[in-house]
Amino acid sequence: METNWKDILDHSIRDVDELRKNLALTEAEAQQMGRIIQRYPLCVNPYYLSLIDRDDPNDPIRKMCIPDIHEFSEGGQADTSGEADNTVIQGMQHKYRQTALILSTNQCAMYCRHCFRKRMVGASSDEVARQIPAMAEYVREHTEINNVLISGGDAFMNADETIEKYLRCFTEIPTLDFIRFGTRIPVVLPQRIVQDDKLLGILETYGRKKQIIIVTQFNHPRELTPDAVQAIKALGSVGCIVRNQTVLLKGINDHADVLAQLMNGLVSNGVIPYYIFQCRPVEGVQNQFQVPLLRGVKIVENAKRQMNGQSKSVRYAMSHPTGKIEILGKTGPNQMLFKYHQAKNPQDHSRIFTQNVDDTQCWLGEIAQ
Repeated sequence: METNWKDILDHSIRDVDELRKNLALTEAEAQQMGRIIQRYPLCVNPYYLSLIDRDDPNDPIRKMCIPDIHEFSEGGQADTSGEADNTVIQGMQHKYRQTALILSTNQCAMYCRHCFRKRMVGASSDEVARQIPAMAEYVREHTEINNVLISGGDAFMNADETIEKYLRCFTEIPTLDFIRFGTRIPVVLPQRIVQDDKLLGILETYGRKKQIIIVTQFNHPRELTPDAVQAIKALGSVGCIVRNQTVLLKGINDHADVLAQLMNGLVSNGVIPYYIFQCRPVEGVQNQFQVPLLRGVKIVENAKRQMNGQSKSVRYAMSHPTGKIEILGKTGPNQMLFKYHQAKNPQDHSRIFTQNVDDTQCWLGEIAQ
């Protein structure tokens, strides 16, 4: 396998013919995948592909990167969090009072099949940021914003020069406390970090002006490879804080022991567990990956019994159009307790509420006031 990160990326598999050279597919499977990737593009690089157990058709790593016919099943929404409604400049959203979110690119080093921005990743660039100075000026004018999240796609798929432009603009804004980068590069292409001294130098230089936080997404213990750990350590060595947001995914990590192993493994390697997110009801995702809420809270609570004290700080939550809602637990056979961790509307701030939830329900619709 190629060892240089650019070579690894250049040899990414993007069509069915290339995929068939690496995985045993029947003709019917190949035809199905061909139809799927016309709508939801395929991209898996050789490094991440090497993590698949090719003898296991239900391998969790495979499920996260290889198309499946379930992606064509009915149901779901393109935009489950109301991102379009919160856009203030092309590529910039301001949903929560203190946070500005920037969609810096529509590219990733691996296209996750569970992606909640499936509508745009690898496809449409209509929602991607264009004007960094204009976005910086918006943040300057809105002094209530104290942090910026640069996401995508994958923020670390931007060129080093582009990453530096963002940091040059935003580290000079006095009202910002820190800058976050949303990236799965430590998971799917860790060589990008380990081998790129320029990127690490940029992060170290601008990290002296503002704290830089890397928010990544490890979903399974097998993603915590020696290469991934090396990337985590490299980010820590230049002063970055690394936090993790896991998505609860059916057939991948929907077992308490798997989740506990992942969270404890993250902490032991210097990553702070941040959220376990309920998988969103996205078109091409919900029927394949969503776990019912009642089952999900049981999995998370059983996992916490096996977690160390630091791992237990993780919150089980959902990104709802009305806010980031923490899923607290059951209050009855089919009733659950929730709390707004962040809210779009000020009146919902920290509000605790109950909802009736049936055994198959995976998401909250309209929430009673």
